[in-house]
Amino acid sequence: MVGYDPGSSKAVLSHEEAALAGSAAGMVTRALISPLDVIKIRFQLQIEQVSRQRQEGKYWGLLQASRRILREEGLPAFWKGHVPAQLLSICFGAVQFSTFEALTEVVHKNSSYSCQTPAVHFVCGGLAACSATVACQPLDTLRTRFAAQGEPKIYPNLRHAVFRMFRTEGLFTFYRGLVPTLVAVFPYAGLQFFTYNVVKGLTSSRESKGGLQSLMCGSLAGVISKTLTYPFDLFKKRLQVAGFEEARKHFGQVRTYQGFVDCVASIAKEEGFRGFFKGLSPSLVKAAVSTGLTFFTYEAFVNLLIRLKEH
Repeated sequence: MVGYDPGSSKAVLSHEEAALAGSAAGMVTRALISPLDVIKIRFQLQIEQVSRQRQEGKYWGLLQASRRILREEGLPAFWKGHVPAQLLSICFGAVQFSTFEALTEVVHKNSSYSCQTPAVHFVCGGLAACSATVACQPLDTLRTRFAAQGEPKIYPNLRHAVFRMFRTEGLFTFYRGLVPTLVAVFPYAGLQFFTYNVVKGLTSSRESKGGLQSLMCGSLAGVISKTLTYPFDLFKKRLQVAGFEEARKHFGQVRTYQGFVDCVASIAKEEGFRGFFKGLSPSLVKAAVSTGLTFFTYEAFVNLLIRLKEH
């Protein structure tokens, strides 16, 4: 089970070892789900409707978008921004899981609540994700910029992107979209840990044990939490590409928003309620795969570290 558990051998792990396992989980998961992330970001940033019935935008379906990106930009395009994305996943996984383990341990040692209850996992998971978000937001912004650009590239590499963004847009640009991210990440991550705890508890007495159980429980947790908090992820992506209009022109219409409230109001007015859920299909597939793999890989690395310590 994820989280501090005084009754298991996992309690012997240090916070540094939990961070190591979280980093490994993030790294493995990111490498596998990058194509879905790129497609999701392209959908989220498209002003025109994403619809097979009204094919007015550059992208209007998951398979169509995949084929078009492959034809126009080549196979490597599905891993655009992979370096900052990989750094983001490693950093986020380390901070989130080590903080989560530390918070559940604090609850166990300083309160009357059980550190393995779903409610505790919801609060600790949300707080852990907020900590990781603040620490890793610049990498998330860089990842979005790289995934959003087409050909020819505005940013040829990570170093060029960092210096150009800082010189032309200032330090604040690396934290664009932080408000909707924090608003969304607490319930999103909290629901992930909450659902994972509940579903794994319900299936613990059945035959589905070990890795397969972690994978299935994590996938379900990812789909539920992503569906409930998805619009905030879209708002964040729209705000992160502000000042990046030059690279977005050949993708279709371009918009600049004057902050979070203006972003929400403009999307509602121009794109309607469905505009808040652009890119939901690849996002749900990504959420199921990535969350399942993250919990599966995290527990696998934790078990490996425990065995190494025991020997």
